Amino acid sequence: MANTSGTSASSSSVLSVRLSDQERLLLEAASAQARTNLSDFVRRKALEAAETDILERRIITIPAKDWERFEAWAAEPARETTGLKELSKRPPTWRK
Repeated sequence: MANTSGTSASSSSVLSVRLSDQERLLLEAASAQARTNLSDFVRRKALEAAETDILERRIITIPAKDWERFEAWAAEPARETTGLKELSKRPPTWRK
């Protein structure tokens, strides 16, 4: 995936986007709160959104010959995981 952690020294492509005045004001306010310039803010957020969109839309194909085995695996009861069981006994950090 793309590096979204800051500006790349090799950035050379320009992307032009049309915005309403209100949309620009909103983006400027958000970039100011993030303590970055508008261009870097929009670039970073656009790349984050693109990565998320791609990761969330993955399609997993299961060959027909493996389908029954997959269904059997999915129907099995969940196995206990010691670490998760211990974590579930702890109060959440926001309640401490």
